[in-house]
Amino acid sequence: MTVSTSFPRHGDKQNSAFFEDYLVRLLEERDRVGLTDMIHEIDAIMITVDPGHSIRYIGELCLMTPYHYLVTLESETHWTHVLRVDMNSPDFLVREVKEPHTRGIFRSLNEVYPIGASKPNSRYMGEILRVTDMHSVVECQQEREFRFFSQDQIRKLELPGNLAVSKPSPYTHNIVAYMERPLEQIRVYALGVSEIRSDAQEVYLAAKELQKQLVIDDLILPIDHLATRVYSQNREVAILEWLSLSSYYYWGSYDIRDQNSSTNVTKNVHHARELRSPAKVFTANNTPYFVNHLERLPSPTETFVRNYGPRLHHIALAVRDGEANGVQNIEHVVKRIAEQGRDFLLDVIGSKEQGLKQIFSSASEHSSLIIEYVQRFGDFDGFFAKDNVAELTHAAGVEEELLELQAQARVNRGEVV
Repeated sequence: MTVSTSFPRHGDKQNSAFFEDYLVRLLEERDRVGLTDMIHEIDAIMITVDPGHSIRYIGELCLMTPYHYLVTLESETHWTHVLRVDMNSPDFLVREVKEPHTRGIFRSLNEVYPIGASKPNSRYMGEILRVTDMHSVVECQQEREFRFFSQDQIRKLELPGNLAVSKPSPYTHNIVAYMERPLEQIRVYALGVSEIRSDAQEVYLAAKELQKQLVIDDLILPIDHLATRVYSQNREVAILEWLSLSSYYYWGSYDIRDQNSSTNVTKNVHHARELRSPAKVFTANNTPYFVNHLERLPSPTETFVRNYGPRLHHIALAVRDGEANGVQNIEHVVKRIAEQGRDFLLDVIGSKEQGLKQIFSSASEHSSLIIEYVQRFGDFDGFFAKDNVAELTHAAGVEEELLELQAQARVNRGEVV
């Protein structure tokens, strides 16, 4: 039996007694009932974009990541594009809503937030986890009070019929889906009519040819971690909820006082390498927004959540360790992509002495997601240096303030319904 409490703890963030007590109790119970051994790695991540955005987003992803366009699944109101590296890394499922006025639960999660409402159908949805016995996993999770969409609701939402899908989290607004799949079996998503779209294939091939010309095609690796931002009061319960739904363990938390926030990391108990199953990171303010007028503290994380809602903030991709002609691989990758017109929020930060270098891109106009690149040196196994996180958080906050002003201007002009 896997022992989820046996991993070493990292970080300096002080958690509450509530968190520390339930962390141990929930993980021990998860191990004991067999959930930890039935739930495995992240098989796919799901993103929805507004009408007219998916093809350009495929081109963007295929240039900035190692992913390849595989196939499109067409249902009545959506196209779902499948992007894959290989069977050892999660897939991307990029869903496009066909009609701008399509209503649904995922749109409703956007509409009460100023910037989220400006792209009402565009959001990160959540992860699909591979399981070995879906019926037993779902039955056990329902006994633990988790709620799932019915098969009829899954059909109406036009999600793959071979998934069990949880209701959106009240803390992260993400869903978690389970897919039963033996390890040796290829991933298949039971949804709609399958075709290779010529427009998607065209932008994919162009992006991969450009990667080769830029000499970056073998330097960008699969997803390293997924970073979700939540309200300050939901930090601990969001972590505990994810650990209850997955086979992840609590790696640790760091207090980033310069930005009045904390970074909290969870990792998969079955896979030491993040490229096999990405780490899940949760970021939250240390204090709620309504005390800022008293404390005069920075609040980029809470401001993001108030503008977009709780949701995924960035997808981090690993860059192969090494250098060419005296330039670190991450700097070469960023320079060449920036030359194609892609903006980054700051220069590459970090150093070999700190163990890693990192950078944030600007937010995608298609998904609102930031791409992070991270290059680790040697056997460094952490996720950040504290100074790096403070700089990255500040830079993202500056861009988000600008987006907030732009969104408000659109509302004032009557462009957002």
